[in-house]
Amino acid sequence: MVEPAATSRMRQGLSLMDDQNKNLLLATVLSFLVIVVWYVMFPPPEPAPPVPTPVAADGTTAAPPVAGGAVDLPPTREEQRVEALGATARIPVDSPRIQGSISLKGGRIDDLSLKGYRVSVDPGAANVTLLSPVGSPGAQYALYGWVPGGELTFDQVPGANTDWTLEEGETLTPATPITLRWDNGSGLIFRRTMAVDEDFLFTVTQSVENTTGAEVRLAPYGVVARHGLPEQMNFFILHEGVVKMADGKLTEIDYDDMPKMDFVEREAARAEVTEVTQNGWIGFTDHYWMTTLVPAPGTAFTAVAKHVAAADIFQTEARFPAVSVAPGATATSEMALFAGAKEWETIRHYENDPGFFARLFGETVDTDRPQIKGFIDAIDWGYFYFLTKPIFAGLHWLNALIGNMGLAIIALTFLIKAILFPLARKSYVSMARMKELQPEMEKLKERAGDDRQKLQKEMMELYKREKVNPAAGCLPILLQIPIFFSLYKVIFVTIELRHAPFFGPFRDLSAPDPTSIYNLFGALPWAAPEPGSILALIFLGILPILLGISMWFQQKLNPAPTDPTQAAIFAWMPWIFMFMLAPFASGLIVYWIANNVITFSQQYLIMWSHGARPDFFGNVKKSFRKKPAPVEAEAKKPGKK
Repeated sequence: MVEPAATSRMRQGLSLMDDQNKNLLLATVLSFLVIVVWYVMFPPPEPAPPVPTPVAADGTTAAPPVAGGAVDLPPTREEQRVEALGATARIPVDSPRIQGSISLKGGRIDDLSLKGYRVSVDPGAANVTLLSPVGSPGAQYALYGWVPGGELTFDQVPGANTDWTLEEGETLTPATPITLRWDNGSGLIFRRTMAVDEDFLFTVTQSVENTTGAEVRLAPYGVVARHGLPEQMNFFILHEGVVKMADGKLTEIDYDDMPKMDFVEREAARAEVTEVTQNGWIGFTDHYWMTTLVPAPGTAFTAVAKHVAAADIFQTEARFPAVSVAPGATATSEMALFAGAKEWETIRHYENDPGFFARLFGETVDTDRPQIKGFIDAIDWGYFYFLTKPIFAGLHWLNALIGNMGLAIIALTFLIKAILFPLARKSYVSMARMKELQPEMEKLKERAGDDRQKLQKEMMELYKREKVNPAAGCLPILLQIPIFFSLYKVIFVTIELRHAPFFGPFRDLSAPDPTSIYNLFGALPWAAPEPGSILALIFLGILPILLGISMWFQQKLNPAPTDPTQAAIFAWMPWIFMFMLAPFASGLIVYWIANNVITFSQQYLIMWSHGARPDFFGNVKKSFRKKPAPVEAEAKKPGKK
């Protein structure tokens, strides 16, 4: 029995509506996922805490205190730091990369700034401050001492508040170490010799001379402490907190997770205690900076990470085994402290240079002596370390060769595309062959009618007969995802991209595009919107706009899908990505633009060489034509009157 034409058209219409509803539902779900990911990656900034209003004893609002007719404002962070520095006698520290001072109270290394790094790209910006004394906001410092054993008590060994005297030296420089001295008045004389290299590594040699008539027993230690929770990026792809290497095993503990560690009775705090038998180090790592205790390689020690809740102090410690010091004898302990920028080349040198530790401590160089094993992993390479490490090594080499990080990113894009070209070529050839088979596929659709199972079977037979793999075009895209994420990790995490200029207004490739349509990219006499604001998301910069255009051009190598829903999704995709990626680091957008341009060129040439000449300009023109109304479009189909 032949199906009536009206019933057939109704069934086809319902089928079409069902497909469109499925596509619409899929698009809605994908849009929701994009929004969720967007807010996870870029949460809105927290509002500034309100300024507390003074309240009088009777509960009424009190006016701010006034002195001499002016408001008595609280001291600034810098004023508090200066006041804390002035509270103790100090020994200056001056090297090519760092400057600061050492407090004679406790012999602490608690004042350090980095000469080569500034807080912003603005002219005259202050140097980055890494270490600050107790009493200043965000206090962070390194201190050393001895734990008493046997008959000794804590007041007979140097600790956090011991008043040291300067025995030798005036200013700590790479050429002039200093020595501190403390006599406990009971026959023990303690000395602490400090040296610093040309970069960021301090060496601390502690010694105790026993002038008593009895053997004493005590254990040396080193501590890096932070008071209160430090300012953080709080970004999910970046680790900030404890970083620890113990006999080849790397452990990372976020600041937020330290108060959640198990409570250890012996420590009277929440702590994680690890016994290191041969090689290790422990400290705190931030976005670009690190303060790490490094015992001499080959030395056994106990690595401790803990949080003292009562004082809200975060600590990492390196404790050595106790030593027995005979009457008239002297015991010595050596430890290094890395306090500086996580520069790949510098950290790599500390890891690979044989015997550098021996040179630092004035010993005979032994090329077989271990180095700081695994120190390069203090940089947060992430789960794709097998990609991020070689990608950064290539980027670093290209930057040294070219002298411009933006151009180095473009050159790296060419190298990555060259490596992936064999796969890309197969993909583009497959796409060209699919286009050639389009007439055959249309015939199959006509013959199969509404029998989708038959259509799918005949299409698979066609692919097999013509040796075409319809999934081949997905492989380069799938490979591009981990590469893109790894490059994003490299640009976001490594300090070499921080404040790296490109050209013109692009003075920091690790920051979002500073230009904006709002002021015609700097042509109008007012500033661009603040990064992260709503206006900044609306009025895009040059790079995001170029990204959207390059994606749109790449899309126009092929005709728009015949399905209206798919066509609408494809049409909006470049512009959605343009707005989504605008807040990303400009270095990453430079990579994506270069990648799109190279991909466009490769695809165009390969399709041309296989006879499937892309109608690029025709597809562009069609995008600007007015779409016919659904009824009008249906009437223009062949066979319609």
